[in-house]
Amino acid sequence: MDREAAVAIAAEHGGDELARRIDFIYELDRLKTVLRQSMLIDDSRQENSAEHSWHLAMAALTLAPLAAEPIDVEHAVKILLVHDIVEIDAGDAFIYDEAKRAEAEAAEQAAADRIFGMLPEPEATEFRALWDEYEEQSTPEGRFAYSCDRLQPLLLNVAIDGGSWRRHGVSASRVKQVNGKIEIGLPSVWPAAEAMIDRAVEEGKLEP
Repeated sequence: MDREAAVAIAAEHGGDELARRIDFIYELDRLKTVLRQSMLIDDSRQENSAEHSWHLAMAALTLAPLAAEPIDVEHAVKILLVHDIVEIDAGDAFIYDEAKRAEAEAAEQAAADRIFGMLPEPEATEFRALWDEYEEQSTPEGRFAYSCDRLQPLLLNVAIDGGSWRRHGVSASRVKQVNGKIEIGLPSVWPAAEAMIDRAVEEGKLEP
């Protein structure tokens, strides 16, 4: 049996709505194949986007007491579980590559239309709104989620002596420029993150 057959069985026994939900769940499996630049902290392989999303959801639960503003933690977790689904179509654009990031914007919008549109209502609208909330950082939860998303790869990179920063020749000043937004949602965490970057420079793991 393949995916199409399973979805057809869902439609036969549960109707079109169930079939669409099952098909969406299958589609999410593709996120496991999208590789990111960050390595696991044992430096054995690249992290995939599904793992990244789970790790961020747990980071949000862990860091919620340090949020800059009062937040609905469950809502923030939903944002983080949804925010990278568009990478199924658009791939992962390295955060330090401005040109690729700009190119990815249209692809990500189209991916959001297609993938969230697979769902019936109200989830199609809800999930798309969660994705937009992350992109726009328009709410306390959106800003907190974005800060978590900047912190997690930073922590992975400092744990393996610069990781993707060193591979791509990213300087400490650029790392601080991109990741300074940690301070928006997690102001008490940014000084520690910045100190980690400075230590990496002192140890010769990262160019100033």
